[in-house]
Amino acid sequence: MFGLFKKKSEVEKLNLKYKQLLEEAHRLSTSNRKLSDDKMHEANEILIEIDKIKSAEKGN
Repeated sequence: MFGLFKKKSEVEKLNLKYKQLLEEAHRLSTSNRKLSDDKMHEANEILIEIDKIKSAEKGN
């Protein structure tokens, strides 16, 4: 309950966007393969960003 007003961290925001892109890619996979592949590429780029942030946090 106290987490209600807690701001999301950058990693949490990126995870949400990553999940949304994966869902959209899956939905598009049956109708437009090119757009699905583009969404998967975007999702992978976000995953790389998440990994960079996490590794930077570990280093500190």
